[in-house]
Amino acid sequence: MKGPLFYSKILLFGEYGIIRDSKGLSIPYNFYNGALKKDANPSDEAIQSNGHLKRFVAYLEQLQKDQPDLVTFDLETLNSDVQTGMYFDSSIPQGYGVGSSGALVAAIYDKYAQHKITVLENLTREKLLTLKTIFSQMESFFHGKSSGLDPLNSYLSIPILINSKDNIEATGIPTQSFEGKGAVFLLDSGIVGETAPMVNIFMENLKDKGFRTMLKNQFVKYTDACVENFLGGDMKSLFENTKQLSKVVLNNFKPMIPEQFHGIWQEGIDSNDYYLKLCGSGGGGYILGFTQDLEKAKESLKDFKLEVVYQF
Repeated sequence: MKGPLFYSKILLFGEYGIIRDSKGLSIPYNFYNGALKKDANPSDEAIQSNGHLKRFVAYLEQLQKDQPDLVTFDLETLNSDVQTGMYFDSSIPQGYGVGSSGALVAAIYDKYAQHKITVLENLTREKLLTLKTIFSQMESFFHGKSSGLDPLNSYLSIPILINSKDNIEATGIPTQSFEGKGAVFLLDSGIVGETAPMVNIFMENLKDKGFRTMLKNQFVKYTDACVENFLGGDMKSLFENTKQLSKVVLNNFKPMIPEQFHGIWQEGIDSNDYYLKLCGSGGGGYILGFTQDLEKAKESLKDFKLEVVYQF
């Protein structure tokens, strides 16, 4: 058995901000993917993944009991498949901010949810929100608190624009230009990040009035501007606002940036060769970079592995 592929995602803008109703823009990233599988001779990784799935299924059984109106699964088939060795075969790195648990949630919903909303129907805002709510509850098993956006992106495999918590829509992004010098890239920090502790730090910080003011007046303001600039193809303004956003993150989200990257982050702001921002919750994993000149950025960051996500 091998199920359909579900892809990783990148939240270009909106990490943490969407918890406070900023805009956000999430795009599928087809470089990594995962699928549900069974093998006659499973590897150690497959056996480990199967163990995780058993715990996840127990959680879903409880979820269905607690919220029968939210979602129902074919639990009999799901249990039987997991008992006979089903696992999630994934190339998506875990703890890297590119949606490894989101792809798994999407795969389970796709195969076992009853009366599911499918990609082929007319995806009204109401249906998108219903999916997001279901996915948020399902993915909470992995992170403690989830927006549901990662699985939504993986499930639909289209860019999603978040206008606010209860206003999301499928969107189109400007076509890539492989002739252009500009790029969005991923920088590998070489450290695995843990989502839950980072989100906890953020929630603690929210108790501070000064932090909340900074979020509203700076972080959300620049995030919203970046989303509008990117979708509108206004690259000049995009880089001005990304630079400001990069500064705000360096000054106010230090715990989410691995220590050895504080200097490199500042160098980008000073040289204008590139600007860095968080990819997902931070704490490790990937860091997202924006540059107007990819060759310059590669030269400045020659000690690191860069993966180009989008070119313009």
